[in-house]
Amino acid sequence: MNRQLIRSYILIVAVAIFLFTVPVAFTLTKQLRDDTAVSVLREAKTMALLLGNGDGTSCDALEQMAQAYRTETPGKVEATPTNGCVPKLPRPENDAALAQALKGEKPAPDWGADFIWGKELVVTVPARASGEGGAVRIVYSTKDMTARLWQIWGFRAGLAVIVLAAAAAIGAFAARRITAPLRELNGMASKFSDGDLTARSPVTGPPETQTLARTLNQGAERLDTLVASQRIFVADASHQLRTPLTALRLSLDNIADGVDDEFVREDVEQATAEVVRMSRLVNGLLVLARAEAKVTAAEPLSLPDIVDERLAVWRPAADERGVTVALRGSADGRLLVLSSPGALDQVLDNVLSNALEVSPDGGTITVRMEQQGEEVVLSVLDEGPGMSDPEKARAFDRFWRGQGLTGRSGSGLGLAVVKQLVTDDGGTVTLRDAPGGGLCVEIRLRAANR
Repeated sequence: MNRQLIRSYILIVAVAIFLFTVPVAFTLTKQLRDDTAVSVLREAKTMALLLGNGDGTSCDALEQMAQAYRTETPGKVEATPTNGCVPKLPRPENDAALAQALKGEKPAPDWGADFIWGKELVVTVPARASGEGGAVRIVYSTKDMTARLWQIWGFRAGLAVIVLAAAAAIGAFAARRITAPLRELNGMASKFSDGDLTARSPVTGPPETQTLARTLNQGAERLDTLVASQRIFVADASHQLRTPLTALRLSLDNIADGVDDEFVREDVEQATAEVVRMSRLVNGLLVLARAEAKVTAAEPLSLPDIVDERLAVWRPAADERGVTVALRGSADGRLLVLSSPGALDQVLDNVLSNALEVSPDGGTITVRMEQQGEEVVLSVLDEGPGMSDPEKARAFDRFWRGQGLTGRSGSGLGLAVVKQLVTDDGGTVTLRDAPGGGLCVEIRLRAANR
């Protein structure tokens, strides 16, 4: 928008300069041409009078005047002889203009070109003496006139360039002032997209932008209130749902400890398994609700530090089954990514939990980190049964559970939570086959500027 405003401003100034400067330059050019023609014609008439007198004194005066004219001006004088005066001057070329002058007619000045002028201005004036026709011709070089013409147009062209440059600078300043409120609104929208619901735009600028800023601020206040209400609901639901489920599980464990009947014990263990599954489902729903709320803004975080921390948490569980957790890839320097605090921890926990459940005893889980342009790629590869293409297409659906090992005990929300958290921070997550079998979860995150 700034460029459009600047271009429009410069165009208006350029049109104004053209409408004012060009006519003035043409007027000055015409005035220079007319003044020169009048001056040369006046001198030619004076010399023609001397030639027409026909006496020796006038003839000598003509020669002296012609010599002085040639010295003081870029013109030269030519004259035809008469019975009374044969001046020591060059004779004019015999052309149509000379023929007219010898007949007593007054030919028009010859500029030598149709546009502006040529190299010379030729003025021929008739002279009469004792009935004998004669003529005086002045051939005036237009070199000085051309230099003056360049000064007239060059000065105005240079002035136009200076004015346009000043107009561009003023236009840029004015455009930035005009669009400043819009930039504030855009900054507010960018913060909103990153999850900062406290962002507000100052109410400044023209009335239209002030109205827009007030409307957006009111909408932001309303949205912030709704998100805060949702946050409170999630916290209350977490407490209200987890407490009875925990109590129910403890009650079932107590019942199982005090029952000797094998059939009753099996029923109690089945009920306990369902309570455990319900607890996982409730925890997954709460995590997904928090992810959808997006109450925190993305900020630069060290990916290697987060990965090292989560791997340290999951290695003991992996060691119990003889599963090796290996960290691979280039992690030179500090790989900084844009992510909400706590989001990557949850993502890694879900992905590593799935990988550990499907990995065979003695298998390997490989975690890779690498920078690719403006993105940082985090990959988790397992040696499990993998997924078919239809299963990969549905893996991120809520409550969908595959036919593998995780399908028997999972809640069907793990990968849905992963996708929600990653996409909220501007990243992507895809599933593909791992080399040699198994599944590769590839997470692409925005790299932060160092």
